[in-house]
Amino acid sequence: MHDIPSLLNAALTHHQAGRLAAAQALYDAILQTEPAQSDALHFSGLLACQTNRADAGIALMRASIAANPNAVYYNNLGNVLLGRRQLGEAIEGYRHAVNLRPDYAEAHNNLGNALREAGDANASMMSCATAIELRPGYAEAYNNLGNALRDLGDLGNAVLAYQKAVSFRPDYADAFGNLARAEAGRGNADASINAFRHALALDPNRVDNHDSLAKLLHARGEIDAAIDVLQQAAQRAPADAARHRMLAQWLGSRQRWDEAAHALTSAVERAPNDASGYLELGDAYQHADKLDAAILCYRTATELAPRDASAHHRLAVALLKQRRADEALKSAQMAVLLEPHSAVPHVNLGDVLSMLGDADGAIASYRRGIVLDGEMELAHNRLLFNLATHAPTPPAVTLATAREFGARMAARARRCEHPAPHHDGRKLRIGFVSGDLQLHPVGIFIESVMEHFADGSFDLIAYSTRASEDDITARLKQRFTAWRSHVNVPDEQAVQMILDDRIDILVDLSGHTVHNRLPVFAWKPAPVQVSWLGYFGTTGLAEMDYVLGDPHVLPVAEESHYVEKTWRLPDSYLCFTPPKDDVAVGPLPMTRNGHVTFGYFGKLVKITPNVIAAWSRLLHGVPGAKLMMKSHELGAAHACRSTTAQFAAKGIDASRLILEGGSPRHEYLDAYNRVDIMLSPFPYPGGTTTAEALWMGTPVVALEGDRFVTHICESVLNEAGLARWIARDEDEYIALASAWAAQPERLAALREGLRAQMLASPLCDARRFATNLKAAFDGMWTQYVDSHAA
Repeated sequence: MHDIPSLLNAALTHHQAGRLAAAQALYDAILQTEPAQSDALHFSGLLACQTNRADAGIALMRASIAANPNAVYYNNLGNVLLGRRQLGEAIEGYRHAVNLRPDYAEAHNNLGNALREAGDANASMMSCATAIELRPGYAEAYNNLGNALRDLGDLGNAVLAYQKAVSFRPDYADAFGNLARAEAGRGNADASINAFRHALALDPNRVDNHDSLAKLLHARGEIDAAIDVLQQAAQRAPADAARHRMLAQWLGSRQRWDEAAHALTSAVERAPNDASGYLELGDAYQHADKLDAAILCYRTATELAPRDASAHHRLAVALLKQRRADEALKSAQMAVLLEPHSAVPHVNLGDVLSMLGDADGAIASYRRGIVLDGEMELAHNRLLFNLATHAPTPPAVTLATAREFGARMAARARRCEHPAPHHDGRKLRIGFVSGDLQLHPVGIFIESVMEHFADGSFDLIAYSTRASEDDITARLKQRFTAWRSHVNVPDEQAVQMILDDRIDILVDLSGHTVHNRLPVFAWKPAPVQVSWLGYFGTTGLAEMDYVLGDPHVLPVAEESHYVEKTWRLPDSYLCFTPPKDDVAVGPLPMTRNGHVTFGYFGKLVKITPNVIAAWSRLLHGVPGAKLMMKSHELGAAHACRSTTAQFAAKGIDASRLILEGGSPRHEYLDAYNRVDIMLSPFPYPGGTTTAEALWMGTPVVALEGDRFVTHICESVLNEAGLARWIARDEDEYIALASAWAAQPERLAALREGLRAQMLASPLCDARRFATNLKAAFDGMWTQYVDSHAA
């Protein structure tokens, strides 16, 4: 049999090479021969700890110490105990080691590390210093010294210690990571980022370093670089759902919603019972315009957390975006039930009720939202928009409500002061604030005007409040002196941008519609402020000097409807931009169909029960007539079913309805060639759709109203020379449509010449309109200067 030393050497060789079974067999053979052989006991104990038998291993290591109180044994036992977080016993073992062998640098270093783990940074520092004194190039001891100094708040000396560590050992990834953290603590972001990059180059699997580097980069505004680093961490540690969610949040901030959804999918796969993960995934899908997927996620969230009001709220919002108001109603009501004292669910319920045609219910919900949170701008905007289009609400009530909004906004703002003006002949600087400088009624009506308005007479600055852009945006940008984004810009910062641009006249193109920045106007960042084009009523802001309209939408008798002073352009306040799409006017459809086809192209929310009742009376009175309705909402089967059912309740068979969803602009315009007479809804008529119908040779029947919104169609028809198509009441409205339906020859003649008639009218005379608009702005400025000279 081999002697004990030979067996021990062979066992250690196997042990160091990872051949643990062979090593264990030899240790056992030695201990059978000599049960108290200290090395065999000790290394057999280490092997047991390595193979998840720590209790047995520690017992063997203690037995080796009992047989031979050796400093190395105590040091190794300390390492095992430290790994098990038995800090007191580990420190005791290290102390025995250094007492037995005072020059044992490794044990002093390990003792320093354990003392720091136990919270005694001062003692840790002393032990690490001793280790360095014993071994001057000891990189690990410098690293641990740096850790102790960092715990003590001495970041400057900690950095020096870490720098020593990496100078002695340039491949020391942990020391580079610690150096990076110390530099970050000192506010040295560049040095920290550089150190983290070194650490990750040496050890790319340290995801904590990826995380820290990503957060540093994100804090510096290097979002895309931060995302790249965090994605590497997520790939190396895919089980961490929280990291995937953070990554998704950052991707979302860069509008990279498809990637965000991918990251959140990974998160919910790892935490499938966490409703909040599904809510975030639904949000990402919603931003990515994948509403079906978003709705599925929100439904899952409501199943996992049925009492989570935000889950029901989000589900209602997504359903509403698909115009599935009937389905959204239950979710919106549940959100209100679960959070009755929160404004948001009430406002959302108002949106659902508005789409369902329950204007009274919607208005009540918005009012409740304002009671709960008077500072919620969205609630005020929704309420005022709905009041402006709600026939039973007296204009005086709308005005009083708007004043309340204006007073709230003024109380939040700090009104700007402007230097005394004078007539110095300088070029006026005019700013336009809008989120609709694209394929939208505002963009459509303003495009041709800007071609003539932007002739150098004024400096024109656009403040866009929406991130999305299109071909109209690209063309409009060429007409402005400067184009600035107000997307997600806080009010005070937006105000400062306007002040810095030295704007003389600031024009609001949104009113209380989506993407408005009315709170900015409350600061009065420009001497003269005007509301024009995008809205149809008072803003309620005392700081808004004028509402710009025309004699049709702003009759003298209705001036009391406004907080603002009224300013009337001589013709229409609208100027239609002929479509770029070359779609010819076709022949009168009824000549080939044998029946008249009435039409409505627009939002279903405008089709109130009163409108359905009137249109049903018309269809009953004109045998064989059909009604073609075209809107984005009708692209969904549920919207078609709901619309059909509402007409069926009035005795109109589904065969008399032609229901279509949205389509590309060229196809949309061509659809007018299938309609003989367009019907304008009331009290909320179409402006853009009226102009487009006339462009396509299709006349429009309208109903006279008693406030701005009801006059929009009147303005278009009057300026196009079709005043006779405006009825004074519902009976005349139905009679007018019926009479024209019975005169195909006259209707065909009108259709043939209507585009030319429109082109010859002020409605399409962009040059004339631009001249009128310039005169209006010059007049407003003159009044402002004169009022300060008095």
